[in-house]
Order: sequence, then structure tokens, then C-alpha cells
Amino acid sequence: MRLSNALLFLLTGILFPLLSFSQDRVTGKSFTTRSEVLAQNGMAATSQPLATQVAVDILKKGGSAMDAAIAANAMLGLVEPQACGIGGDVFAIIWDAKTKKLYGFNGSGRAPESLTIEVFKEKGLSYVPLLGPLPVSVPGCVDGWFEMHKRFGKLLMQEILQPSIDYGNKGFPVSEVIAWQMNNNWPTMQDIPGFRKTYMPNGKNTPKKGEIFKNPDLANTYQLIATEGRSAFYEGEIARTIDHFMKENGGYLSYEDLKKHTSEWVDPVSTNYRGYDVWELPPNGQGIAVLQMLNILEGFDIKSMGFGSAEYLHVLTEAKKLAFEDRAKFYADPAFNQIPVEQLISKEYATERRKLIDPERAAMAYPAGDLELGNTTYLTVADKDGNMVSFIQSIYDEFGSGMVPDGLGFVLQNRGQQFNVQDPNHWNSLTKGKRPFHTIIPAFITKDGEPFISFGLMGGSVQPQGHTQIVVNLIDFGMNLQEAGDAPRMRHNGSSEPTGSQMTNGGSLNLESGFDYEVIRKLEEMGHRVEYSIGPFGGYQAIYYDRIHKVYFGASESRKDGQAAGY
Repeated sequence: MRLSNALLFLLTGILFPLLSFSQDRVTGKSFTTRSEVLAQNGMAATSQPLATQVAVDILKKGGSAMDAAIAANAMLGLVEPQACGIGGDVFAIIWDAKTKKLYGFNGSGRAPESLTIEVFKEKGLSYVPLLGPLPVSVPGCVDGWFEMHKRFGKLLMQEILQPSIDYGNKGFPVSEVIAWQMNNNWPTMQDIPGFRKTYMPNGKNTPKKGEIFKNPDLANTYQLIATEGRSAFYEGEIARTIDHFMKENGGYLSYEDLKKHTSEWVDPVSTNYRGYDVWELPPNGQGIAVLQMLNILEGFDIKSMGFGSAEYLHVLTEAKKLAFEDRAKFYADPAFNQIPVEQLISKEYATERRKLIDPERAAMAYPAGDLELGNTTYLTVADKDGNMVSFIQSIYDEFGSGMVPDGLGFVLQNRGQQFNVQDPNHWNSLTKGKRPFHTIIPAFITKDGEPFISFGLMGGSVQPQGHTQIVVNLIDFGMNLQEAGDAPRMRHNGSSEPTGSQMTNGGSLNLESGFDYEVIRKLEEMGHRVEYSIGPFGGYQAIYYDRIHKVYFGASESRKDGQAAGY
């Protein structure tokens, strides 16, 4: 929902002072919704309470943080199907307590080998459509589960997936935000093959809040995976079903594409922000945009500006614009491009880019750097041995492509929609076997070489902006783990996308309620086009480890149905 500036000013002048104080708590910031959750033995934070409880149960059975993360992800694929599932991809950053090292994992799938730019030219398309068979890329999630489990798991996969199998067969009550999101999307999905049968069991609409939803097809799929392993999905019955379904419905994803799929272990990359090392994964994801933004912001005295000030929101927005121009140009599959990651995240490069920011005026456009070359769910889990997992998994847009293969109970992702199909020379152009640009990014913070915070924030292009705001809230503004997530957020929307278009009109600055009217007015005077919208500010989960007392702190997003819990 967007409002005119005049109406926006009227509403903000009347309502925002009231909304700034949502409840009276005896401790913490006025915007804080609840206390952090504290526990000694293990912690899980996910976007749905049943998934959190499944993760904690796995930890109590002696499972590792990775076991619990996979169990929670499987459960989320059942209870939050519009956001995630085994038809999508997965990324993770894992702290291993034995080796005292961070490991990065890229579980993204590739474009079908038979899908080329020529196909789109023949169809008269200059872009990849959002729905249907054309945006479907290889799902990497299940391979990711088994690869990470092989390295960091302890329990059998049957035990890990059993809770989701049981809930799929017996049913569960649909939670509030998820019910709203499902209901908001089914009208555009209902005629896509397989969707109505799986997600509209009464034939009229998706389940409402509190209704019991069963997905026995997904339960059966999970059982096949638990019994037969990874091969069931990529070489067995599930792969053959997907292949047949796609051929029957004009798709390009094939059995051979699934059989050839592999994941990749990668080294996380970092920057030091005021003494804390912030870690992200390198492209084909957008994680290094966070590091670029933080490097730019480090040159400003953010603390003295104060949270919610026009000065802070201005430099934050301009840092985002600068980073996203590079994102549009350089972020792509490194197997096909020589991506200058070290240069992009260097302090020297940030110093030069920072000079482009006018402290008094919003920029209408920035150039991308001239360098020498070259809807989602987030969860985090920590176990009694000190292992921590930052884990993000997605089918891209809500309900992905909408395509549900016969009898499998899950939707195929539409991540291929991010490919550029106009310019074959673009870094993110569609090429057979290429991984598309990815928005989903896990994050981690270490201090003096020890684990500090595992965190993430779902939500498309808001993710780097959200990660940056979380880090600044924690380090510059001294907020606790829950406050850092509850604090009002900004989201800048521009046209700098990985398909190649550039921002030319300054974009628009979306603000949540909670920012003062005087701040909004000043931002408008500085040239920002301020807008109000509901919902697109991401979903946050985090775990902090207190080394002194050996206690985990958990926080969960108040904008979602989620929960942090420990034991």
C-alpha cells in the first residue's frame, strides 16, 4: 500500500507518535515486544513455533545443531509452504566448535540445460516470467541436507524427518501470518498445475488461521527421502516424477538436470566492523552487499547520529544505493565470471565510494564501481557442544513457480526468474548449467575469533539492508538481540536489479511506523521520496552466545509467527 506525501504526512503526524510506544515494559526500548530467550544447553529460533519446538526436541535427543536445523527446515516446508520447501535452495554458515572454524555452504541449483536465451526469444519474452515452468531451476535443498548432515550431523535422517512426517499425516493448525500470506497468493496460483490439489484442500481457498492442514503427499516424500536418501530425490522416484510432470506441462527441468546436481562448500568472507567480524557468503548470493554497506558506514559517526535520525537514515540509504549498483553489475555465478570480491569488500574501495555521498542530499543515481576483473525462511540453531548454524532456505517468491509435481506435496522454486535473458554478455545472463543470482543470505558475527551471533533476515532485496541495520543496532546503538530485531526498519526500493537495470530516479524510501514525523519531513527535504508500506521489512532470527556465562540468548521476529526457544 502506498500513500501520497500529503496523506502520509497527515497520518504520520497523528499516528506515528502513538505507534512509537507499542507497550509498557519495565526494561528495554519502547519498541521491544518481548525479552530475549535464555538457555544453557541449546537454542533454536525459527519463523514458526512448531518448527522451533521440533528443533529443540531434536537437540534434547542428542542431535547436533545441524540435525536440528534440518528438522526445523523440513517442518517449515510443511507449515510455511509459501516461503520454503524442498523444491528450493539452501545456504548456510556453520560454526564448528571442534575446529573453531566457520564453514560456508552453497546449495543453490542451476538452470536446466535445455533452457536457453533463444527459448525466450522464440516466445517473444524479454524477461523470465514469475510463475509456471519457465523460471524453475534445479532444487538444491535436499542435496544440501545430506551434504551438511554428512559433515555435521549425528542422528539418522529418519529420526530427523519423523516429526514432519507425523505432522504432515496428522495435520497442524495454520498460524496467523502464514495463513494471511497463503491467502494473499492463492488467486494467482490456483490454476497452475498441482497447486489447487495440494494447497487448497477444500477447492475454494487455502487454509485459514487455526484450520487443520494436512499434507500427506509431502509426508510420503519425506519418508522416501528418509528411507532411500539423497538419491530418491535426484535419481529415484521423486526425480522421475518431476521429470514427467515438467514434460507434461511445458517445462525444461529434466531428470538429467537433477542427476547432475552438486552443492558446494565455500569459504565465508568478512569485513571487520568496529572490532567485530561480520561474515557472509560470496556470490552467487547478495551477502557481500552487507559488507560493502558496513564498510561505507564505518566512515561515519553513526552512534552520535542516533537511532532513527534523518542523518543516519540518509547515509544508510545512500550506502545501500552504492552497494546495490555493484550488486546489479557484479553479483552472479562465480563459475562463469571472475567476480572481484576482494576489491568490492575492501576498505579502500569503500573509502572511494563513500566520497560520492552528499551528506545533505539524496542521490538520484550512482555509477557502479569501475573495477579491474572480472520469500524465504531463516532459522538458526545452537547445541550443547557450542556448534551454531545460520541457515536460510527458500523457493524464492511466495509459493515459488506455483508448480506442484504430481503427488509430491511441494512447490518448485522460481529462482530462474532472476536471470537476464536480454543480454548474453551480462554477468547474470541465462546459460545452461549456470546458477542464478540469489537473494537468500545467512550471516554470522565473530569477536576475537570466537562465535558471537548467528543471525539472518529473510525477505528478498531487503536482506542486505536488514542485515546491515541489525549489525548497526547491535554495535553502534547498543541494542540487545531482541531490540535489534524489533527496532523500526527502513527499506529502500530502487531499480538496480541483477537483471541489469539501473536506478535513475533515486528510488523510494519505505519506513515502518515508529520513526518521528520530523525525521520523515527532513528526509523529504533532503530529496528522499518517503513512502509507507506494510510487510516488506523482512523476518529476523538470531542466537547470541555469552562466552562468560556459557548461555545462549535467542530472539525471534515479532513481524512473523516465529519463536525462539531453548532448554
